[in-house]
Amino acid sequence: MNLFKTGLLLAALTALVMGVGYLLVGPNGIVIGFVVACAMNLFAYWNADKMVLHMYGAQPVDERSAPELVGIVRQLSQNAGLPMPAVYIMHEDQPNAFATGRDPQHAAVCATTGLLNHLSQEEIAGVLGHELAHVKNRDTLTMTITATLAGALSMIATWGFWFGGSRDRENGGVGPIAGILIMILAPLAATLVQLAISRTREYEADAEGAHISGHPLWLASALGKLESLAHAIPSQVAAQNPATAHLFIVNPLSGEGMDNLFSTHPAMENRIARLRAMAGESAESAHAGRGPWG
Repeated sequence: MNLFKTGLLLAALTALVMGVGYLLVGPNGIVIGFVVACAMNLFAYWNADKMVLHMYGAQPVDERSAPELVGIVRQLSQNAGLPMPAVYIMHEDQPNAFATGRDPQHAAVCATTGLLNHLSQEEIAGVLGHELAHVKNRDTLTMTITATLAGALSMIATWGFWFGGSRDRENGGVGPIAGILIMILAPLAATLVQLAISRTREYEADAEGAHISGHPLWLASALGKLESLAHAIPSQVAAQNPATAHLFIVNPLSGEGMDNLFSTHPAMENRIARLRAMAGESAESAHAGRGPWG
């Protein structure tokens, strides 16, 4: 994700906060919303990655506590020409992973215990190659800030309903119907802005991640398993923090593969098909056995 798109997204989310401020308290709310949005942007830039890792109870690991995982990340980072990121493990049965951080020098990758338990080392390498692609493409800044601001918008809209919904417009507030609409439409609008870039970003990370690992079919195999297991193993912590769903390699909320307006990820069959096309499936299958992490 380049800096222009990052700036455009932040500007759009700032405008949404200002719009919510106007609906809540009238013209003065625009100024209040602008100040709040700027403060949120600055806070999110410096702290959003720490917030997300803390939100999911992720714990840092090193060569002593998780030698195989750290070894995979180190090799992939060298392949990608990236600094070694911090490595975290999240105690979660659903297999999944995400990356965060404002730039490659301050990046972190996080794998769930479910990912480590259900996937082979080659498949784990494919998944983490995808996450390092987000770091290399500088997607993680936009992804993490979007999660923070979308969650904040939802909270602001809820506050507006409870504290402003009972007042009428003459007193600078909104009526109860308008309050309900704010509570629904503000986070929805933020989500639509987020989704406008989300699916393309995932396709690009799949392709770059396949180059980083050197084996597109490792990631294709992993995605097939993750899609199936996401249906079978719900993630309660992700359900409590839906604004962060786009951070993960597969949707942790439902595992749905529909490539529609409200999906934070592309259809899984499309992602797998693209990776198989990259691999030249028959040629890749001939030597897709155990790799350097076997």
